Amino acid sequence: MNRFTGLASTVTLLAGCYTMQPAKGPVPDVGARMALDVNDAGRVALGGSMGPEISQIEGQLLGKEAGDYVVAVSGIKLLRGGEQSWSGEKVHIKSEYVSSVYERRFSMGRTLALGAVGAGAIAFLVTRSLKTDAETADPPTPGDSSNAIRIPVPQP
Repeated sequence: MNRFTGLASTVTLLAGCYTMQPAKGPVPDVGARMALDVNDAGRVALGGSMGPEISQIEGQLLGKEAGDYVVAVSGIKLLRGGEQSWSGEKVHIKSEYVSSVYERRFSMGRTLALGAVGAGAIAFLVTRSLKTDAETADPPTPGDSSNAIRIPVPQP
């Protein structure tokens, strides 16, 4: 069981948690996972091709050409809370259509919290599986014990 515990802990820490945080520079590195908040002008301009209620575009930055973000779109978030998944279509988005740029970054706090919850769950399962049969078995009923002494009754 110790191998399983170690493996589960390692996988949890390697997977980690990521969050979208404001980009440190004007443009994240090419290949970075990113999100772009779309302003009103962008919603009007992109409405025909992507939908009129776009709030945010998520995807991988393929490059920046002539002031346009070139993004392999993985999904969009809508103003009223809905989401749509995309399959990496290449889209050019002008800088003037973007109000904020975010990049995906590792979150140490969330990863540690997830690791603690995972370790607690594993510890709970391990302690439950270590109970012996004597602790979980029903107590013997009188007369069923193999240690009972039988006394013969004389016959008249």
